[in-house]
Amino acid sequence: MADIIQLLPDHVANQIAAGEVVQRPSSVVKELLENAIDADATIIKLIIKDAGKTLVQVIDDGKGMSVTDARLSFERHATSKIRTADDLFQLHTKGFRGEALASIAAIAHVELKTKQSHDEVGTSIIIEGSHITSQDVVVTPKGTSISVKNLFFNIPARRNFLKSNVVELRHVIDEFHRVALAHPNISFIFYNNGSEIFNLPVSNYRQRIVNVFGSKTNEKLVPVIEDTEVLKISGFVGKPEFAKKTRGEQYFFVNDRFIKSAYLNHAIVSAFDGLLKNGMHPSYFLNLTVNPQSIDINIHPTKTEIKFDDEHTLYALLRSAVKHSLGQFNIAPVLDFERDPNLDTPYDYNQKTSHTPAIEVDRSYNPFKDDHISGKQLTAFKKQTLSNWDSLYVGLESRGTKTEHDFSEVHFESYNNTESLFEDDKSLDSPQTTYQLHNKYIVSTIKSGMLIMDQHRAHQRILYEDFLENLTVRGASSQQLLFPLQLHFSKQDIEIIKQLKEDLEHTGFIFSSVNNETIEITGVPISIPESEVSIILEQLISDVENEVPDSHFSVTDLLAKSLAKSLAIKNGQPLKKSEQEHLVNSLFACKEPNVSPTNRTTFVTMSVDELDKKFI
Repeated sequence: MADIIQLLPDHVANQIAAGEVVQRPSSVVKELLENAIDADATIIKLIIKDAGKTLVQVIDDGKGMSVTDARLSFERHATSKIRTADDLFQLHTKGFRGEALASIAAIAHVELKTKQSHDEVGTSIIIEGSHITSQDVVVTPKGTSISVKNLFFNIPARRNFLKSNVVELRHVIDEFHRVALAHPNISFIFYNNGSEIFNLPVSNYRQRIVNVFGSKTNEKLVPVIEDTEVLKISGFVGKPEFAKKTRGEQYFFVNDRFIKSAYLNHAIVSAFDGLLKNGMHPSYFLNLTVNPQSIDINIHPTKTEIKFDDEHTLYALLRSAVKHSLGQFNIAPVLDFERDPNLDTPYDYNQKTSHTPAIEVDRSYNPFKDDHISGKQLTAFKKQTLSNWDSLYVGLESRGTKTEHDFSEVHFESYNNTESLFEDDKSLDSPQTTYQLHNKYIVSTIKSGMLIMDQHRAHQRILYEDFLENLTVRGASSQQLLFPLQLHFSKQDIEIIKQLKEDLEHTGFIFSSVNNETIEITGVPISIPESEVSIILEQLISDVENEVPDSHFSVTDLLAKSLAKSLAIKNGQPLKKSEQEHLVNSLFACKEPNVSPTNRTTFVTMSVDELDKKFI
């Protein structure tokens, strides 16, 4: 029998490895930025086109590479970081697998230019699908410039799995944030399609957070500092009142490396216990420094998951540190650098005791003692006053006794009670046809048995079709705000709002200005309360970033779904009988009452026969 096990060719092995390392353009961005940091760069430029599908270029001013290193860097498992397996537990750098450049070169067109500081000229290498097409001497500045073009050009199936440019750009920005926040001592510049998105100078950690997420973030941060033998914690958590419905601003860094940990995230959430509303998530930017021997980074291809030796101790320390900082924030006075120094208590009075002021009363004081009004003047004043009072009664005698009948002609205004939207007609003795179960389900009787409806999903369907009609067929009504509403967002969120601005105006929003970090709204749809506008827009931005599978999905449809989800009646909200009936009638007036906008069942029916079988 012939042998059936064969060695894979190198180019096939590289493409398979690329499936683990390079999943989308953001994976390339992560690997190239980490390589630049390991090269001791002080300024790193990231340039992308078409969300990284066409071009991802990283330019740094680091150490650069020699001719041999430049050629060898594209070989599999070629690395300068480790020599033995034990070195995996003494890592102080980013990339160490030696697979990144080889995997990227297997599925893209790569051009590398690098030069060391002591060399007069540099090296240029061009690779297409693992095949080196040219290697030349080139004049280039100190450092490394690597361009990755036409990602997945030789694997069309993988390219088809990429999402729309909006979604892919969001993933690229997320990876950029994770690297930039971990290294405030490095300057980062980010260009997308020729326009500058971020320009982050060297700064401290707090200023780096503010530069990334906007100036409004500064007032939201609470410092967290803890130093123990096991763990060193530094960073910031967001104040409870600024918690969001999305998990966007949550960052853990272990030894300057971004990680994801549901276990440690639970420690943060438990520290906020009792301070957050249901469904809200806290923001945090925490740096954890541990002994490299106590963690294992090499358990996941993207290195975003880490295994700790003693997770329980880290959990307890992290939870107590955050809780202590929140306690300090609640009781400590806020530093006000614009206070009036005249109101401060002088140090000289620090040890002095207060004295009760003495109250002196002049018992011999007589206010009428120095009255200079003479008797004649007082008599004249009385006569003048009496003559004026007589004029008030002129004409009353001519009315006769008519005043006795005036009160019979008084009419009182009737008061209509408009306390609720739906009035129960108590004069009708009609039997109740709807019931609310656990403030979540509405039970209604039908001819064949009964209907059980999910009030949240049903209201989503009603609002979705209404918003969709407003966006496509007719314009929605808008209510003007007495005072313009100013909302603060990050730069990338503002870009998404600009893309959706026209569609939002069809639903009833009126924008007076849209700047780099703020938007001003002067009108909102009638069905949206002013206090909910910020939450609705945040949810909409999150939906656009994460839930658009591909470009063939309509932005209008997504906008209607997001608004319906935000404004629908929540489970747990009690409804009056008339509101329950209105919800049932409105649902069955929809075109597709059976499912919610997210294709979930809105109601179920149970016949009398099915009920009878329950009692057999």
